[in-house]
Amino acid sequence: MDSVIDEDAPRQGVPEFAEVSLATLGKALRLGFADLAFAPGFALVFGGVYVLAGLFLTWLTMATGTSYWLVLAAIGFPLFSPFAAVGFYEVSRRLERGQPLDWGQVFSVILRQSKRQLPSLCAVIVIVFLFWFFLGHMIFALFLGLSPMTNVSSSLEVFLTPNGLTMLAVGTAVGAGFAILLYMITVLALPLLLDRDVDFVTAMIASFQYVQAHPVLMLGWGAFLALVTFVAMLPFFLGLFVALPVLGHATWHLYDLLRLPEAPA
Repeated sequence: MDSVIDEDAPRQGVPEFAEVSLATLGKALRLGFADLAFAPGFALVFGGVYVLAGLFLTWLTMATGTSYWLVLAAIGFPLFSPFAAVGFYEVSRRLERGQPLDWGQVFSVILRQSKRQLPSLCAVIVIVFLFWFFLGHMIFALFLGLSPMTNVSSSLEVFLTPNGLTMLAVGTAVGAGFAILLYMITVLALPLLLDRDVDFVTAMIASFQYVQAHPVLMLGWGAFLALVTFVAMLPFFLGLFVALPVLGHATWHLYDLLRLPEAPA
C-alpha cells in the first residue's frame, strides 16, 4: 500500500550541527533580507503585531503613571523577539522547500504548534520576562526607592546621581545576564521545535550546548541581534517593521545552514 508523505510532518530527534563561521552568519543575514524582499506582506503583519505591542506597552505605562517601568521594558522587551519571530521561521521554511506562501497554510502550521512543544518554550520566555520585571523592580527600589521623582521623563536627573548610576549599571548587568541565558536556550531551540518532533527541554539543552561550544561567534551573533533590535525600537518601534523580519528569517536560515544533511527517512 502506498503511503502519503506529509511534507509538514516534523522529523524525529535533534539533528547534528556543523561548525559556525562568519561566512555562515553573513549568508544567513543575506537570506533574511532576501526573504523579506520576497514576502513583505508577512513582515508587515507579524512585525506589526510586535510594533503595536510595544506602542501599547509605552502608552500603558504613561497613562497609568508608572513610566518608571519604561526602563525595565526597554531592556526586557527584546526578550520577546524570539517568540515573535516564529511566523518568520515558517515563511522561510516554506520558501526553502518551494511551498506556496498561502496565508491560511502558514497560519495553520503556526496554530498547529499549539499542540506541540513550542508553547512550552514560549512560556519559558514569558516567565523569564516576568521574573526580570520583578527583579528589575527590586533593583529599582533598592537604589532609588527613597528618591523623589515623578516619572522617567521629568526626573532624569535622579538617574545621574550615584545611586541612579549604580542602579542602571546593576540593572543592565542583570538584564544582560537574563538576555544571554534566554538567547542561549532559544537561538536554535525555537526553529528546532518548528522543524522537529522533540521536547522543549531537549531543544533548549541542544541550543545551550551549541552556543557554549561556539561562544565567540554565537554570542557575537546574539549581541548583533540585540543591538539591531534595540536600535530599531528607538523610532517609536517603527524600525522593527524591517529589523524583526530580517532577523527572524536570518535566524531560521542560520539553523538551516548549521543543520547537517541526513539520509532520507
